[in-house]
Amino acid sequence: MQLNQGESSLVFEGVLFKAYGGFYYVKKGEEIWECSLRGKFRLGKGTPALVGDRVRVTPVRGNTGRIDEVLPRKTELFRPPVANIDQAVIVFAAKNPEPNLALLDRFLVLAESADVAPVVCLNKADLLTGHREHEWLKLYRRIGYPIVITSTKQDQGLEELRELLMGKTSVFAGPSGVGKSSLLNAVQPGLELKTGEISNKLKRGKHTTRHVELLPLLRGGFVVDSPGFSSLDLPQMERVELGYHFPEFEVFREECKFNGCLHHHEPQCAVKLAVEQGLIQQDRYQHYLTFLQEVIEQERRY
Repeated sequence: MQLNQGESSLVFEGVLFKAYGGFYYVKKGEEIWECSLRGKFRLGKGTPALVGDRVRVTPVRGNTGRIDEVLPRKTELFRPPVANIDQAVIVFAAKNPEPNLALLDRFLVLAESADVAPVVCLNKADLLTGHREHEWLKLYRRIGYPIVITSTKQDQGLEELRELLMGKTSVFAGPSGVGKSSLLNAVQPGLELKTGEISNKLKRGKHTTRHVELLPLLRGGFVVDSPGFSSLDLPQMERVELGYHFPEFEVFREECKFNGCLHHHEPQCAVKLAVEQGLIQQDRYQHYLTFLQEVIEQERRY
């Protein structure tokens, strides 16, 4: 891009914190700039701008500008579409709606593949009536995933969650209706995010968040509230990569007979043996096999 001498001195860097209605809102210190995209982005050239991006902006008039460049990212998620995230707080409800562990495993793979640290959050803990609901949480804790158990009605786990968020850029993600917006409102009163109820007919949440937005926290850091989802595609990867996103496989992988073992049809596979011996949980392994087939089909398409 060629800038004349007067224009080049006005260009600034900022953080894209919201994209809505065809406009892009960039934060520069305490200032908020309403921006459009340079033509090359609208034509599909250059890196598409995502919430969380550091961008270069040329002022146009007043507090409006034009995004001319997206600066290099350290991380990128495609669901929700955000950049430069440190951690993903993956929220599921204890009940209403019931936890979908296959969907949880999908998001864990997505976060791990993007080098984003995952945190598993079990919300609506006030709905727990016994100890059986905790069994799956024990599994994920043994694997090594950080776990936080929360309830906005009982003020449970909120301080622990605040500490996890402090000084980091985090995305809150999970199905609709699990209470992501309610959690954020409780973590920082004043955000006043819209909340919704569970549909009695469909038994899943109604979408209350309509766009992705970066929200500043009083204790430092940012959070991204994002629309909920009921399905999630896996990121593009080579089939041999998938097993590396299941941390419990690691201790057994080196004992497999073949390098690049997919832990499926291969003989003398230490991971399959660990599943048979109960050292790797059967459902997690079945999710792995389902994901493996999807990754193989993706490879064939691309």
